[in-house]
Amino acid sequence: MEEKNRQISIFGSSGAEKPEEEETVREQIRRLQAQVAYHNERYYTQDDPEISDQAYDRLSLELRDLERRYPHLADPDSPTARVGGGLKRELRKVRHDVAVISLQDVFSRQEVEAFVEKMGQELKEPVFVVEKKIDGLTLVLRYREGRLVEAITRGDGVTGESVYENALEIRGLPREIPEKLPYLEIRGEVYMTRENFEKANKRQKEEGGRVYQNQRNIAAGTLRQLDSAVVKERGLNIFIFNLEIARGKSFQTHSETLRWLETQGFDVSPDYRICSGAREVLSAIDEIEKTRDSLEYGIDGAVVKVDDLAQRQSLGMTAKVPRWAVAYKYEPEKKETVVERIVAQVGRTGRITPLAFLKPVRLAGTTVSRASLHNQDYIDAKDIRAGDTVWVQKAGDIIPEVLSVVKEKRPPESLPYRLPERCPICGAPTRREADGAHLQCTSSHCFGKRLRSLIYFASKEAMDIEGLGPAAAEALMEGGYVETVADLYGLEPFRQQLIQEGIIGKEKSVDKLLAAIDGSRKNDMDRLITGFGIKNVGRQSARTLAEHFPDIEHLMEAKKEELEALPDFGEVVAGELTAFFRDPSNRDMIRRLKDAGVNMKSLSSGQKADARFAGMTFVLTGTLPSLTREEAGEIIRRFGGKTAGSVSKKTSWVLAGEDAGSKLEKAKALGIPIIGQDAFEEMIRQGRDKA
Repeated sequence: MEEKNRQISIFGSSGAEKPEEEETVREQIRRLQAQVAYHNERYYTQDDPEISDQAYDRLSLELRDLERRYPHLADPDSPTARVGGGLKRELRKVRHDVAVISLQDVFSRQEVEAFVEKMGQELKEPVFVVEKKIDGLTLVLRYREGRLVEAITRGDGVTGESVYENALEIRGLPREIPEKLPYLEIRGEVYMTRENFEKANKRQKEEGGRVYQNQRNIAAGTLRQLDSAVVKERGLNIFIFNLEIARGKSFQTHSETLRWLETQGFDVSPDYRICSGAREVLSAIDEIEKTRDSLEYGIDGAVVKVDDLAQRQSLGMTAKVPRWAVAYKYEPEKKETVVERIVAQVGRTGRITPLAFLKPVRLAGTTVSRASLHNQDYIDAKDIRAGDTVWVQKAGDIIPEVLSVVKEKRPPESLPYRLPERCPICGAPTRREADGAHLQCTSSHCFGKRLRSLIYFASKEAMDIEGLGPAAAEALMEGGYVETVADLYGLEPFRQQLIQEGIIGKEKSVDKLLAAIDGSRKNDMDRLITGFGIKNVGRQSARTLAEHFPDIEHLMEAKKEELEALPDFGEVVAGELTAFFRDPSNRDMIRRLKDAGVNMKSLSSGQKADARFAGMTFVLTGTLPSLTREEAGEIIRRFGGKTAGSVSKKTSWVLAGEDAGSKLEKAKALGIPIIGQDAFEEMIRQGRDKA
């Protein structure tokens, strides 16, 4: 996946000395804070990261460095001052007895050596424990009188979510232990094995659900399910890596606690090593990395800890991390494999993309068997051919990519690859797109284009029809049930036939899909416009159109000049829109959708004109009684306002719920108006004049 919002520092080591340079630094810090906060939300709360750990670490380190060099510009509400992600409203909140603090990340052998050397200077003959850094979800467990009584996620490091019922379904986690201590608190990492990961994704595909990209994401999403039966079905495991509190028992070293925990029935940090000196520590790190591909669970590094607990106590902590440990992060895995063949695929817009089918290879916890080669220019630049041995990795630990060709292993009979002059699906002539880089099918009736269009129409970004993934869409088209997106809304009479044929699953799957299709009839017009898949018209452009046109009919008749005048529109986008709505087949599809009861009206048209929230910036904080932050933000944007991640003098309103935290305090200090959900809803009802 493309690494979004990646920033490159524009400052040298000397820092800013002039006022205008300081303002540039301030703006850079704000941008980085917003990016890190966004990716924290994607990783910890949504369990759906967009960028790799390495890219996130670079953003975070750059932000920390700027905040360290310019402390007077740092924001007390910066994401670097918090741990982990937010809280799901549906799960009970529990305050941690011991704050769940992250470790200091290091990325080079020199940094590891420096850490070991520093410990040697501050401690007498320190001994270290080197452990695998399991790529899962941290869980805090509480036992009273030997019985498991609570299980809490990391949350923000101070308060987490109770997932006790789900923890009871974790394999190998004892509900009761032999030694009945008055109170025991331990910390572990929940993970999913590769075998269970593949089984779970297979079930997700069969049921038309979300397919997870890696083991960590599905483990995190599973543990936070509201139905513990899902946890039992998917099969989670846990390794215990730290003892936090043990009332009634004392220990001298960390390794001693791990040995005792094993006697109590826990699976502890696997294959940990006890080391003295930098050479042994680095050797242990290297040995762990060698085993990375053969493990049944994901790891993304190694953790180096001081073993002696009294020495840890004497070292203490910085404001954010313990001084007695570091986490060494490995580089993304790279593997050699063979390009078995290259196939041209047709996308929803008719773009023809070359796809490399690879000899299957394990990468970042999954089996990789294909990778996009993007376009002819990409293939030519790397000279990729069928039969080539290539180096591959997962960009962002998610998307497979070909890095380079091992040309000394190239078969002598290999030939350069050229994209076809005719569409591989329908046989129509192909042509180069205006940018010259991509190839296009010229037919408007191509099966490949129609299939991709159907998949996109049903996607979460567009009409959000749950259960209509690629496999179901292809099955419906190949079975003759669906030719265009309008046919979706005529599937109800075929319910029994679909169940009998089983092409999209059993009765439950069919009914779920039909209900989702029916529910999508009520979507706002901007989702429908997005679902049309008009080139260069994404969700934000669709929102703009829905704000300026009351219904699809008015939009269809809009002049090109009228469209060009819209915010952030131009000649190219306006041209794509007018061409789409002039096409008779598209007009017929829209008519059929209208006849099927699909909403054609805008719920936000004209609301920009009343200027209700125009020019206003809202900051959302805390938990609102009956709105998610996403829902509140959608309302604000619908009425012309903006949302921001941190409070500043430019903030118009702070919309605060329970446990609002430091944003609320900063708003009070700056004199920013603070409102709750009731007042917010009153603003919506009464308009800006009442605000």
